Amino acid sequence: MNNKKIINVVAGFIYNNKKFLICQRPEGKARALLWEFAGGKVEQGENHAEALKREFMEELAVEIEVGGLFYSHSHEYEDVIVNLFIYYAKIIGGTIQKLEHKDIQWISSKEIDNYAFCPADKEVLEIIKQNY
Repeated sequence: MNNKKIINVVAGFIYNNKKFLICQRPEGKARALLWEFAGGKVEQGENHAEALKREFMEELAVEIEVGGLFYSHSHEYEDVIVNLFIYYAKIIGGTIQKLEHKDIQWISSKEIDNYAFCPADKEVLEIIKQNY
């Protein structure tokens, strides 16, 4: 029987000038120093758009507009099951700041293989490689 905690995570696919935004997880957290899309856990009582807007403000100090669903799937890690929902998003206010992440980069699809991403992102990165 599987007793792993299940969490719902929202992330933003922000694509601008043929590059997209990625963030490096901080040291001391699960999957430390791996790269991912900006976002985070959905809290009780929040819908996905509210959670994504809150996470971008808390982690990057920017206001975003949330678009349609880009990609979703579930990924089982050794410690948790993540239901991942990636939405198209656009920065509409503020200047990106590193409030939580170790690093932040804008990369092209050709640069994906130069970064060590969280395993949950592998499938969507293949889609980005083929289409962007």
